[in-house]
Order: sequence, then C-alpha cells, then structure tokens
Amino acid sequence: MDPHQHSPESSSEECTVLEVPPPGRNACPQHAGKVAEVYCSSCECVLCEECVQEHDQQHDQQPLELILEQQRSVLQEQQGAAHSRLPEISDALSFVREILQQLTNQRASIDEDIQSSFEDLHKQLDVRKSVLLMELEVTYGLKQKVLQAQVESLVLGEGALSASLSQAEEALSGEACAAGLQAEQQLQQRLGDLTGLRLTCEPQENDQLDLILETDGMRKSIHNLGTIVTTSAVASQSEAMGAGLEQCIVGHPASVTIVTRDKSGGACKSGNAIMSAEVFTPDGSIVDGEILDHKNGTYEFVYTVPKEGDFSLALRLYDQHIKGSPFRLTVNKFLEADVEVSPSTTTATNSAAYATPSTGSSEGAKRRGKSPGQKKKGSKRASSALGTPRRKTQNPIEDDLIFRIGSKGRNKGEFTNLQGVAASSSGRILIADSNNQCVQIFSNDGEFKSRFGVRGRSPGQLQRPTGVAVHPTGDIIIADYDNKWVSIFSSEGKYKTKLGSGRLMGPKGVTVDQEGHVIVVDNKACTVFIFQLTGKLVSKFGSRGNGDKQFAGPHFAAVNKNNEIIVTDFHNHSVKVFTPEGELVMKFGSNGEGNGQFNAPTGVAVDVNGNIIVADWGNSRIQVFDGSGSFLSYINTSADPLYGPQGLALTSDGHVVVADSGNHCFKVYRYLQ
Repeated sequence: MDPHQHSPESSSEECTVLEVPPPGRNACPQHAGKVAEVYCSSCECVLCEECVQEHDQQHDQQPLELILEQQRSVLQEQQGAAHSRLPEISDALSFVREILQQLTNQRASIDEDIQSSFEDLHKQLDVRKSVLLMELEVTYGLKQKVLQAQVESLVLGEGALSASLSQAEEALSGEACAAGLQAEQQLQQRLGDLTGLRLTCEPQENDQLDLILETDGMRKSIHNLGTIVTTSAVASQSEAMGAGLEQCIVGHPASVTIVTRDKSGGACKSGNAIMSAEVFTPDGSIVDGEILDHKNGTYEFVYTVPKEGDFSLALRLYDQHIKGSPFRLTVNKFLEADVEVSPSTTTATNSAAYATPSTGSSEGAKRRGKSPGQKKKGSKRASSALGTPRRKTQNPIEDDLIFRIGSKGRNKGEFTNLQGVAASSSGRILIADSNNQCVQIFSNDGEFKSRFGVRGRSPGQLQRPTGVAVHPTGDIIIADYDNKWVSIFSSEGKYKTKLGSGRLMGPKGVTVDQEGHVIVVDNKACTVFIFQLTGKLVSKFGSRGNGDKQFAGPHFAAVNKNNEIIVTDFHNHSVKVFTPEGELVMKFGSNGEGNGQFNAPTGVAVDVNGNIIVADWGNSRIQVFDGSGSFLSYINTSADPLYGPQGLALTSDGHVVVADSGNHCFKVYRYLQ
C-alpha cells in the first residue's frame, strides 16, 4: 500500500478529530464529538445529524441557531419588561414606607398629646386614658399591619425580581449555547412569572391618626372623653361624580361629589378624611371653593369660576389624586342682562378672581363677590380699590403706589401664586412663592437679593410654602401647607429644622410673638398653634365653626404690642383678637362691601400705633382699623388695582407691602402712620 494512502480506519479517525466541536458549544449530549444543529420543539432537546436520523420525523424540528436566536430575543424582551416594572415597585415601596413612617410619627405625636392632656386630670380619668391608648394601639396596629404586609410583599417582589434580573444579565453577558438553553428557558419563565406577579403598588392604607379631645365640660363626660379619628379611605379607589366634573357656567356655583372607598373598593361610612380640591385657571391661579364633609364618607366640593375657558380640576385624598384626577373642565360663558347704570353712580368691578386655594371648610360654599367685568348698580363703597378714583368721600390714604415687582413665571423676580409676605428689621422683604416652591428675598427698594427652596416632601424641601416670618434671631420661618409642617432656615437660606410635623394639617400663615414663640395658623384644622422655636408645643386654640372662638379657614396672623394674636377668619369674614391663652379679646367685621366689612380677609399687620391693616381678598382692597377694630380708612390702590391680595406686612421703613396674588406680583405702598 502506498505510504501516502490512508486506510479507511485512519481516515475515519482523522474525520472524527476534525469534527470535534469547541468545548461546551452545541455539543450533542447523546453522541460524543457530534455537533447539535437541530432542535426538536416536541421533545425540547437538541439533535446532531445522527440523532436526526434516529428521531421521530413527525416532531417539529428546526435549526438550532434559529431557536437560539429566537430564545435570546424573547429573553431580552422579557428582561426589558422586567426592568420597566422594577422602578414602579421600588417607587411604590418607597412611598408606602413613607406613609408607614408618617403613620408611626402620627402615632407618636398623638401619644404625646394624650399623655400631656391627661397629666392635669384627676385619677378617675386614668381609666379613660387607658382606653384611649388601647384604641390608639389597636387602630395603629390594624393600619400598620396592612402597610407592613404590603411592605413585606413589595420587598419580596423587589428582591426576587432583582435577583432574577441579575441572573438574566449574567446569562445574557455570555454566549448563547445549547448547554445554557434550558437554564435560560427556566429563567425566562421565572422572569415572566415575577413580572406578571400581581403586586399591589397603590397604598393599602393611609397614615391618618387624629385625636379629637374636647376639654370643655370634661368632668361631665369623662366616660366618652377623646376619640381616635381615622378612615380607611385610599385615593386609588375613591371617585368623583357630578356635572361639575366636566363643565360649568361662568359665575355660577358648580358642585362635585366625592365618594371615599377603602382598599377593597368598599364605601367608607365615616367622614374626617383629609381632602383637598383645586381648580386651576389657564393663567395658573387657583379658583376658590369649599369642601363640605357629609360625615358619611362622601364630600361635596362647590366652586365658582370667574371666566370661561379650559381648566383643570384636581381632587386629592391624603395628597394623592383620586380616580380620574385631574379632570378637564370646560367653563362656558354666561351672559347676564345688562343692568342700567345711572350716570351719577359708579360702575365697579370685583376682581377678586378667586385666587386662593380651597381651604377644605365644612361650612358650605359661598360666592366670593362678582366675576370680573360683571356690571352692577352704583357701588356703596367709595374710594376702595375697586371704585373710581374720583369719589373720595371716606378720606382714603392718598399716598400712591411706590412700586410693584414681578410677573408670572419661574425665574428670579417672577412668581406663581405668591402668598405670604414678611419684612425684616434689616430692610428685607420676603415672599413665599407658593407654586414655585421657594422664598424670594428683596430689599426695601425692590432689588432682588436671593431665593432659596427645593421642591419636595423631605425635611429641608418645600412643597407649597404659604406663610413666611422672620424670627428675632434672624431665622426664616416658613409654613409649608402641603408638607404639613413649618420649616426653619437660617438668614442665608440654609435648612435647620422643622416643627409641627404630625400635628399640623394645613399651615397657612406664620408669625412670631413678643416672646419669640412661633404662631402658626392651621387653615385645615381651623386652629392656632403656638410653638417654641425648638418645636415644643406651648398651646393651641380654636376649632372649626362660626363661634367666637372658632374659625372657618383662617389664613394669616399678626401680633400687637400687648402680645395679642390677631387672626383673619377667611370664611367667617371677620378678624379676631386673642390672648396667647386663646381667650377672645374682640372681633370685628362682617360679610359685605361697606366700610369695615370683608369678603374673605387674608393678610394682616399691625403698625407702631396699634392700628390693624387687613387685606380684603374678595373685595380686592386694603382696609385700616384702629386697635379697637373701628374702621379708619383704605390704602388707595385704585391706580393699579389689586387682584386677590394675600399676605401683608409693614417694611422697616414704614411702607405697606402686599402679595398681589392674582397679578403675580408684590406691591409697596406709602403708609401714613
């Protein structure tokens, strides 16, 4: 035999050596040294050439490379779906943890309230105290159990999904091969199962734990003293209905009914849920309205829109949008018959423009004046902000506007729904720029100095600053309506601490008394709180209602030289003066447009002579009273009319500065003291 001619055996051996596949790549598990090139879907196995000859030809057989490519594509697609699901679960976990923490904080705060309230009572109150504490623990335990179970479920889901994603990333980082096919298929199945896992991301409970503790007449009603107030309502299940959800007529009241429901969709049967409602106009301002609590789990929001156009209606429960919120609202023009006006009378327009947020008052809706441009017979109010400047029969202060600063926007010196105003002894004007989530600082001459504030719900951030004051130490005090606390910043705008967390429901105005205490007007709770700068509660007074010691949506406060607290009672159309202990000293004002009357008072300040200066929001004017509440005069604003004034203060050089909310600016007027 020719030495260069190979025998059949040697030829076979050389072929065998040449066909050995790279280690681990598509090797046939049945025939050593053979390459698997076919995949049987029926048997879910790979086949080499010999396997194919031996295999059932009726089975679905496809090229292995095609199957590997398809499998890789499906796995990548499933990985993308899982990736998109993970942030949602993580956000939900963070949010529910926050609610759980707030619930725990509420529990601790109320526990402190209960303890301090019962310290002054006799021994016979101990039994009731124990009952209340037990009720608190049971209520907290039930709510905490729901939230904790949801947290644990979300943690497990997050962990399992993260682990599987890590495995998928590891698998995808390698080269596709038959050896890993089954593992990838199992991983795909696991990712699919986890991605489709029905994890509830909406909070299954809320953080409300409130205490109602009436001390008047407690000796006659010890047995029923105190109530732990809460609901099981959640925003994701609650809904709204009514014609006012879609359309209304200019200048005519419209209403919306809100039905609160628990996590399972069952109707809640009790009231006291924390709700807010806002109608946003096209220019960014907010229409006024009122929320009526029917005490049966349903609520009614009544509002009036002053002009036609497209609006947004936002309904929130525990600061979360209910189903469908925000709603798109169309307001149609309503033409009233022209009213003949005598040439000898004055044509006046009320430009209040409803520029204040809903206060959640349970006193029912009231119209805030007339819509802009509506005609009426001659005004009885001469020389007001809205009257013609020619009639001056009531001796208004003649000094004109010195300057105005601002326009609508988000830059320096621009505002969106500015609210509170403060003035420092060092010659600074501070503006709470509510919808821009910041405080802007100017000199007494209107020169921009600085601004600070970052939007958010964490300590040191601002969500909706509505009130601002300057402490004698130089610290800047800010009432944050939506965060439900008061933040303390240094004079340079560096965050220091917060107070009132867990106690406040909707702080609107803030000021400082003669002793350095922080006075907070809680608009939602209809209560005035007095804190030390350290955050310790000194006292509180007030409740919802129309009595002498009650409020309906109080807004701002000032302190006179006697250390008495002067509060504007928005929906009761009056100004009330209290001692620091909460005893009523006097009240003045009624609903109307005449001298000394109010259409929803807001800002208030006191001059060196004890005269009280009040921003009359609904009448768009500023009135001046003496220390006993007798009307003196107006600040003349007719040259550049106000449009829903809010906060008001006296500058260190004796001028009046007011937040002209509807015009998105602040104005400084000369003031004769």
